[in-house]
Amino acid sequence: MSDDLDKLIATIEEQERRLVFPRFDETDAWALGSLLVKLATERRLPVAVDIRRGEQQLFHAGLPGSSADNDAWIERKVRVVYRYAGSSYLVGRRLAAKGQSLNAEMGVDPARYAAHGGAFPIRVTGAGIIGVVTVSGLPQADDHALVVEAIESTLAG
Repeated sequence: MSDDLDKLIATIEEQERRLVFPRFDETDAWALGSLLVKLATERRLPVAVDIRRGEQQLFHAGLPGSSADNDAWIERKVRVVYRYAGSSYLVGRRLAAKGQSLNAEMGVDPARYAAHGGAFPIRVTGAGIIGVVTVSGLPQADDHALVVEAIESTLAG
């Protein structure tokens, strides 16, 4: 494993440990989703934004330049977070460090799962992962970074 990949994995792991909500309800989903839309709109980013709590979709927006393909990517990334209990970027980078990818040999259908950055677990203190916030439409590192930026801002606010 390369030093750069080791450092990236450590950074993502630290983000996941640090970015924990004290609580998360519909109002919080609306605020976080609205912030993501604001950031993406200001930057003219062609993304879709999605926030779920369990199986319930609490927020979804498709911005100019996004498409139904982004929605399909969201579904695949969300499944990775729920199955592996980590961000889709972290799962993908850990696999890459081992020279692996999600496939049938691992018991998953790559048409249904995508270990590409952009889906981040919503963790609540004392409850663990209760949902997922996802951005799709940019290169995977940028999708991930946008979600992290918005969560950091929300938790600091």
